[in-house]
This record gives sequence, structure tokens and C-alpha cells, in this order.
Amino acid sequence: MVTAPIHNDSRDGSSSASGAAGSAVLVPGSSTGSPLGSKPGVSAGTGRPDSRPRLVRSRDPEAHPVPTGREEEWRFTPLRRLRGLLTGPAADATVEVSVDAPAPVTVEHVGSGDKRVGRVLTPADRVAAFAMTRAEDVVVVTVPAEAMPDEPVVVRVHGTGGTVYGHLVVEVGAFASATVVLDHTGTATFAGNVELSVGDSASLTLVSLQDWDAGAVHVGAHAARVGRDARFRSFTVTLGGDLVRLSPTVTYAGPGGDAELYGLFFTDAGQHQEHRLLVDHGPRSCRSRVAYKGALRGEGAHAVWIGDVVIGADAVGTDTYELNRNLVLTDGARADSVPNLEISTGEVVGAGHASATGRFDDEALFYLMARGIPADEARRLVVRGFFAEIVDRIEIDSLRERITAAVEAELGGAG
Repeated sequence: MVTAPIHNDSRDGSSSASGAAGSAVLVPGSSTGSPLGSKPGVSAGTGRPDSRPRLVRSRDPEAHPVPTGREEEWRFTPLRRLRGLLTGPAADATVEVSVDAPAPVTVEHVGSGDKRVGRVLTPADRVAAFAMTRAEDVVVVTVPAEAMPDEPVVVRVHGTGGTVYGHLVVEVGAFASATVVLDHTGTATFAGNVELSVGDSASLTLVSLQDWDAGAVHVGAHAARVGRDARFRSFTVTLGGDLVRLSPTVTYAGPGGDAELYGLFFTDAGQHQEHRLLVDHGPRSCRSRVAYKGALRGEGAHAVWIGDVVIGADAVGTDTYELNRNLVLTDGARADSVPNLEISTGEVVGAGHASATGRFDDEALFYLMARGIPADEARRLVVRGFFAEIVDRIEIDSLRERITAAVEAELGGAG
């Protein structure tokens, strides 16, 4: 892939491939637990004084200010397209939630006041707070300690229109192993939270598929807490919807935790897809890997990827790396990519990031066409190869086939 230069963000939206330069900063003795730029007195990536307030974390929606679009956390998001989610409109619809869970997994439907709600996630914005307090049907999936179900837990969320709030809690007991598939379809203005607790020496794989119909709006906060010597893998696949903004976060409850966050998105004409990640390394000897890949096509297609990694003063032996690659298929599309790395200790195994946004690889296309492959088929092969690193890691055959078919369908409509 031919890589376009990464440069400072331009807000006029005129360029077809753009990015905001990432940052890596060593901050001796600084505190952890907040995304870059959220602590008072320090500007992310520069170390210069900053007057921005501390990031509020509260389940009370009124504790969070209404954003204006000038805030770092909201500067890329078209607020007018959130359809009032920032002011918490009353729910006027429901989503159809169905859960297929193999034994011995248990599924409960509880209210937002249940003690398990909020154990892992404390909302960092108004939308997440509204989702936590207004979700009438909270789904709690529990995998008992040492259980290893043969089949994945499948949670299907189907929207039928209107505004709705949702909340999912997944608790995996110590030494257990499970896979959870979260499948979003239909249409809705949906604010949904996901809390994931991975017990000591346990393993959880989450596949979150955003396959909404055109016109849907989805704002979600995903929070995972990884126990001692536990493993967490997530796959975030975003294909449909008018606007999708997801904020996955990972924290560690003890040393030896391992987290891998993979993502795939295909942003079509007029779509806004935004993924804002935070991996917070507090305990020692934990590992994280982040790899997100996206393709963009069509006028007004806009993809945003923010990757924040914070390494605390006590997080010696941390091993982390994050990667974002964006492939711009046509003029009129825009990708913003901002990796950030904040390090408060010099005793790390490794810490780095990479980001690139580039146009379609004409050399690869020419190579395939020179061997008799038609142009349309050659383009599909190049894009399929671009996404293969992510898709091939998904261990569920039916999901791999579904995602590949969806990407093929997107390319088939290129015209």
C-alpha cells in the first residue's frame, strides 16, 4: 500500500486522506487512569500547560457537560447527527434482544440498579451515563468459574426504529474461557454500554458486529477489566449505520494480563464511523496489542480512529503496541488517525505505535490485471488481502464468511 504522509488535522474535510499526528510522551511520576489530555495541567503529546478540565467519570448524566464540539473528545464527531442523545431524549422504542447461551452460562434480565451494573464501567460522557441510567432491560451474562462452553454466547440486538438505551454485562469467572458475539442489526438511535469482567486466569473473546441498516445511529462505551494472568481479545467490526461512535477501554486488575484489540471498518459514502480506544496499563507485566484497519469509499465517508495507551508509574514490564491502517478507495473520503502513548516509567519491555492512511495500491492492481484478472475482481482481492490480518483471527467460521461477504457487497456497489 502506498502510504500518504501523516499531517496535522485539517478541519475543512476537503482532503481525501488525512490524519492527525500521533504523540508519545514520557511523563515521570504522572498519574494514570485517564485518557491523554484529560488531566489538568498537561497537554497531551506536548507537556505544555493546559487548562482543560479533568475528565468527569460519573453515572449521573448531569455531571457531564454538554459538549460543544471544541473538546478533544468530541472534535471529530458531528454532534448534530447524534439525534439528541447528548440531551437524553426519552426512549420511544425498544430493541429486540435475544441471547443464545450454551450451558453452563446463565443469562439474566435485570434493572439498571442491579449491583453488577457499573462495576467495570463508570461513564465518561453524557451518552454513556444516559445509557446506564435509562436502560430498562440490562442483560447479564455469567460464565461460571472454570467453565469452558463449547459454543459462543450470541447476543442479538435488533433495532426497529426510535430512540432506545441498552446495557450488557458479561462476567467470566476465574479459570473460565468463553466467546461472546454481540450482533447489532436493524435501525435505531441506540445508546448502549458493554461491561466485561474477565476473572483471574480466565479468557474472553468478544466479537462486536455493527451491521446496522442505513440511517441508524449507535453510540457505545465498551469497558473491559482484565484480571491477573487473564486474556482478553476483542474484534470490533463496523459496517453499517449513518453514525457509529464506539469507545472501547481496557484496564488491568492485576499483573500478567493480556489484551488484544482488533478492528475492521468499511466506511461508505456519507457514513461517520469513529473508534476511540484507551488501554490503561496500571499493574506491572501486562501486555496489549491494538490493530485496526479500515477502508473508505465515497463522498463524505469519514472514519476516525483514536488510540490512547497510558503506562502508569508502577506498570514496569509493560509490552504494548498499537497500529491503525486506513485504505482510501475513492476521492471525497477522509480518515483521521491519532495514536497517543503516555509513559510514566522507563522500565518497559516495549511501547510503540504506527498509523498510516493511503490510497489504493495501483501497483498491486496492475500486477493482478497483468495476469488476466479483471479490474473489479483485482480490487476485491487487494481489499480482501488488506483485511485478512483481522478477519483470519476470528475463529468462528460463519462470522468470517459473513464479514467477507459484507465487504464484497460494499465493493460490489462501487459502481
